[in-house]
Amino acid sequence: MEIKLLEKKSNKIVFVLKGIDNVFANTLRRIMSVEVPVLAIDEVNFYKNSSALYDEIVAHRLGLIPLKTDLKSYELREECSCKGEGCAKCQLNFKLNCNGPCTVYSKDLKSQDPKIKPIYDDIPIVKLLKDQQLEIEATAKLGKGREHIKFSPALVFFRNYPEIIIKKDINASKCIKSCPKDLFEMKDKKLSIKDVTKCDLCEACVEACPDAVEVKGSDKDFIFEIESWGQLTPKEIFEESLNVFDNKLDDFSKEIKKL
Repeated sequence: MEIKLLEKKSNKIVFVLKGIDNVFANTLRRIMSVEVPVLAIDEVNFYKNSSALYDEIVAHRLGLIPLKTDLKSYELREECSCKGEGCAKCQLNFKLNCNGPCTVYSKDLKSQDPKIKPIYDDIPIVKLLKDQQLEIEATAKLGKGREHIKFSPALVFFRNYPEIIIKKDINASKCIKSCPKDLFEMKDKKLSIKDVTKCDLCEACVEACPDAVEVKGSDKDFIFEIESWGQLTPKEIFEESLNVFDNKLDDFSKEIKKL
């Protein structure tokens, strides 16, 4: 197995994972999407809501606000020593109290833990008119995407690594113009490829010049993209997914030994 980094940003990484199969690739994708835990608001107590929106709509919007997550400081409720009753190790509280006229934003949520706060300050929650008020207390907990999408840390997908074979140097200009990604160029009077990783396997070039180009996707090399919502960095998501994968394999091994 080999890994090669193609792109790295604060909220996104792109890498090639070589020497695996579709099953392993999809398992890794699913773990990153729905098994890596993050914090999200799960319970909301309303003390005052005279806005135009029902309580459940406001609560739903609050739950979808991504929160900075510290996996070293918080545990899943089912794994906490409090046995799910709720304590400082597995949950934290937010308070919000706004009076109109104003627009209530995510930045108005006040956390009891200064390390944990909304990733984006300018997410609108509700608009309050004159004499309207919203006062709530919310509880956030760690959860997994398989429970609710608000606990999903990122958009994760993979695609087969492109393999482009240039068979003949004919119809060069036609091939170059046909590619929507502008991947082809003339180099030393020969048709060549600028960056094969940008190919999305659309096969427009094959339709334009079928005798000159062959395009297929590798069945053992894959390009992964992890675009974080902000709760965790892409690197943290990837590393935690490997830990989750290891734990699942350990649990499976223990069950096998019981047979």
